[in-house]
Formats: sequence, structure tokens, C-alpha cells
Amino acid sequence: MSKAVGIIEVFGLAAAFAAGDAGCKAANVEIESFDRNKPANADALPVPLIVCVKFRGSVEDVTAAVEAAEAAVNKLTGVVTKHVIANPTPDTEKMLKLNGLDKD
Repeated sequence: MSKAVGIIEVFGLAAAFAAGDAGCKAANVEIESFDRNKPANADALPVPLIVCVKFRGSVEDVTAAVEAAEAAVNKLTGVVTKHVIANPTPDTEKMLKLNGLDKD
């Protein structure tokens, strides 16, 4: 059985690091990866870069990590969206490995 995944998208890389730090301190999770997205309307956003932080662990731990990450980020730039997947399918697992930070 695969580990649950918690995903939180935030405005900016510094906020993503704060989210990752808060989530890992709050629960027994690992960070799967960071991912980035520069939307077409980037100039209209509070920060022109959206970063996704992906936590892995049990459903309870991932949920606690996402909640802690949200609280930390709301003190900085803000959360775009968040979601917990209790049991990702094999196809979802493949997509979770994608990472835009490794590309130019």
C-alpha cells in the first residue's frame, strides 16, 4: 500500500520552505518534492511563482502536516490550494514524481 500524499500550493519559494519546515516539524512526514508553476497571470498575483509542496506519510500525519503548513504560510504569502490523497493510484504516483524545479 502506498503512502498518503498531502499537497499544498503556496505563493513563492520562501513560503514553500516555510510550509515544508512546519509540516515536517508537526508530523511524521517526508517531503516528496517541491514543484513550481508560473501562471499566465503571474503579474497579477501576490508573488509571481506558485510552488507545490508534497508531503508523504500516513493519512493522519499528512493531514497534520498540511494543516501546519497552511498555518505557517498564511502568515507569509498565502495558500493557493491544498489536498490530501489517502491512497494514490499507480498513475497518480507517476505524476507525483514530476518536478518543474529541475527544469529551466
